[in-house]
Amino acid sequence: MNAAPPREAEAALLTCCGSLRWARRVAAHRPYPDLDALLAASDEAAYDLSPGDLAEALAREPLDPALPHQGTPGATYTAAHTALRAAHAAYESRFGHSFVVCLDHVPADEALDHLLCALRSRLGNDPEEERALAAEELRRLARGRLARLAARHAAAGPTRPGARPDSPYVPV
Repeated sequence: MNAAPPREAEAALLTCCGSLRWARRVAAHRPYPDLDALLAASDEAAYDLSPGDLAEALAREPLDPALPHQGTPGATYTAAHTALRAAHAAYESRFGHSFVVCLDHVPADEALDHLLCALRSRLGNDPEEERALAAEELRRLARGRLARLAARHAAAGPTRPGARPDSPYVPV
């Protein structure tokens, strides 16, 4: 990350957070002495996202569900997907953007319940409160993705352009 040309660094960073301003800001402050410094810069840039930057980042979040379903009966998984899609449609109608939640520290067998619970509880928020929560979830997502990107880069060299760091984040 530190040695990459600015455009390559920005492209890699955009896989962690879809805000161009965030990616440019994190890339501009290189080199970072260690992962903690990189994550701190990521957090600072995320806290400074304007409403437009937040909308840009939310618009770039993937929408296709990638729910874990190991051991889950097919009918249960299908019903859960239906419930998620309905809740997401209600959320998007209410707030005008996709629902995001970071599931980095949620066990895979609890991810579906956590996701449904978060979605349903956040539907009752007022728009300004929800904007702040969505911004915090994006910050957490970016932090986790960035840590995985850095670890992968350190272990295997540069990543291919456009690849999204592996994440237990589940878009709906």
